[in-house]
Amino acid sequence: MSELGRRGVHASGIGIPALYLLGLVDWPQVRLLLVGLSVAVSVLEFVRLVLDYQWPLFDTLAREYERENVAGYALYAYSQTVVAFVFAPAVALPAMLMLIIGDPVSGYLGSNDAGTAKQAGVLGVMFLVCFALAAPFTTAATPLLAGLAAAAVGAAGATLADGVTPVIAGYVVDDNASIPPAAALGIALVFVLTGNGAALGV
Repeated sequence: MSELGRRGVHASGIGIPALYLLGLVDWPQVRLLLVGLSVAVSVLEFVRLVLDYQWPLFDTLAREYERENVAGYALYAYSQTVVAFVFAPAVALPAMLMLIIGDPVSGYLGSNDAGTAKQAGVLGVMFLVCFALAAPFTTAATPLLAGLAAAAVGAAGATLADGVTPVIAGYVVDDNASIPPAAALGIALVFVLTGNGAALGV
């Protein structure tokens, strides 16, 4: 599958946030859906890693470093589930969307090997996309300036997580795991520092 195809599969995760934004499910139901997704990918990874059955699509979709480790699609589900349970929608939704939409845009424009950074232009686009995704949520939950600051810091966190893929003790820290928590923590920090901690209510 081409890189564009990989990114298309990645962006298909918009489904769960879209259900919430369209008013078809509430936030507790979003959490349940994400738990169901996490359980499903855990079963797939157990079969692949423990029972040693290689799913036919895996060779097409996976990167080399994922073959002996938990794959990016599972980390994608886990990281969104975590932020959805820790944070309210004003924080969690933009963090999730930065992974679902921002990461594919950045990945299509440029990639980087583990331990290296992406090009500055790609990082700039990633930041702008993430800021645009976050600002409607953060400014709706807090005064305008605080909301814009929160969107900017959250976008910066997501951009850093996307742009640098560190290797720790031989394990590649996949941005599917790091983008949502980095973004959510940045947004939450600004909310607290600007006296808008009530927007963190879960």
